[in-house]
Amino acid sequence: MALGIPVAVWGVVFSLVVLGCALAWWRRADRRILLTAYGLLLLGTLAVAYLTYLELFVVHAICVWCVSYAITVVASLVVAGLALRRS
Repeated sequence: MALGIPVAVWGVVFSLVVLGCALAWWRRADRRILLTAYGLLLLGTLAVAYLTYLELFVVHAICVWCVSYAITVVASLVVAGLALRRS
């Protein structure tokens, strides 16, 4: 729990916001929206890196859903970075 809200809820909200940014960028081709998504994905990557650290060194258990989500966030960061480079 973070601020009394389950971590999974934060993940869903984060994913919806990033998806909204991606759709808005796709429709408007506004670089600022892409920069916003990239910034959010940087923060998201830090968050999943921390949670992965907790999985490996504190809990000593691997969650397949958590690892899948972490891979998705990092892959999204790479795609956003490539899109920024092209624009």
